[in-house]
Amino acid sequence: MRSKPDDDGHKNRLKTGLYLVATPIGNLQDLSLRAHEILSNADIIACEDTRVTGKLLSRHAIDTSMKAYHEHNAEHARPALMKILSEGGAIALVSDAGTPAISDPGYRLVQDCIERSFDVTSAPGANAAITGLILSGLPTDRFLFAGFLPSKSGQRCKELAELAGVPATLIFYESAKRLAASLSDMAEQLGDRPAAVTRELTKLHEEIRRGSLAELAAHYRGAGAPKGEIVVVIGRPLKAAALSDEELDILISEGLKDKSLRDVAAKLAEETGLPKRQIYARALKISK
Repeated sequence: MRSKPDDDGHKNRLKTGLYLVATPIGNLQDLSLRAHEILSNADIIACEDTRVTGKLLSRHAIDTSMKAYHEHNAEHARPALMKILSEGGAIALVSDAGTPAISDPGYRLVQDCIERSFDVTSAPGANAAITGLILSGLPTDRFLFAGFLPSKSGQRCKELAELAGVPATLIFYESAKRLAASLSDMAEQLGDRPAAVTRELTKLHEEIRRGSLAELAAHYRGAGAPKGEIVVVIGRPLKAAALSDEELDILISEGLKDKSLRDVAAKLAEETGLPKRQIYARALKISK
C-alpha cells in the first residue's frame, strides 16, 4: 500500500481491496487524478499486458510493480492476487485501455472478492463503447453493448438475428480485418440501419464514419481494413413500412418475375426496412 514515497519515505496507504481503475483508451493524458493516486499507491497493479501498462506508468512517473492478469493466465494468477488481498494489500486492476472487467476476465476477480468480502471499488473513466456511442450521433437513451461477435459468418449471423428485434442502439467491438464482412452481415440480418464506425478514439487520427450499414460495408470492402481499435454503433430497428402479409407477397411475386431471390430480398429490405433475412425466407416459400 505504498507507491510514491512522501516526505517520510512512505507511500499513502490505501484501504485493503480491489480497485478497478479506468485507463486512457488512446490519449495518455486522459488518466484521471484519482486513477493516478490509486495506481501510485497500490501494492500491485494487475494488468493485461505489462508492456502496454508500463508505457502509461512511465508517462505518469508511476513505479508500482505490475503483475500480468489476462484471459490466458487468469485461473493461475487469480489465487496469487487473492493472497495479496488476504494479507491486507491493495490491488489496482487495469485493462490495456479503458474500463477493466469489460470483455476481459476482470469480472471473475470481482466475483471472488465479493465472495470473500473484500472491498471492491472503481475509479471510473474512459470506455471505448460509450465514447463511440456518444460520438455516433445515434440515440443514446437506450443501448445494448454486445461486445465482439463471432469470427465466423454463420455464427455471427445467428447472434445478429437474435439481436434484430432489440429496441435499442447496438454497440459492438470489431477487428479491422473482419469489419467489412461483419457490416455486410449486420445489414442483412438487421436491415439497412443508420450506423457509425468509430476508430482510433481520442487519438490523433480519430475517425467517425457515419452512413447506412450497406454504405459502410461497401466503403470498407473498397478501402480495405482500417487501422486501430474499432467500435461499431448501430441505430435501433427501422420502422417497417405498414405492409400486410398479402401486400408484401404481391411485391415479392412481382419482383421474382425478373429478379433473383437474393436481389428481391435486398431491394425490398431497403424499401420497407424489414430485415433482408425475413423477406428472403418469405420469398423462398413463394417461389416454391
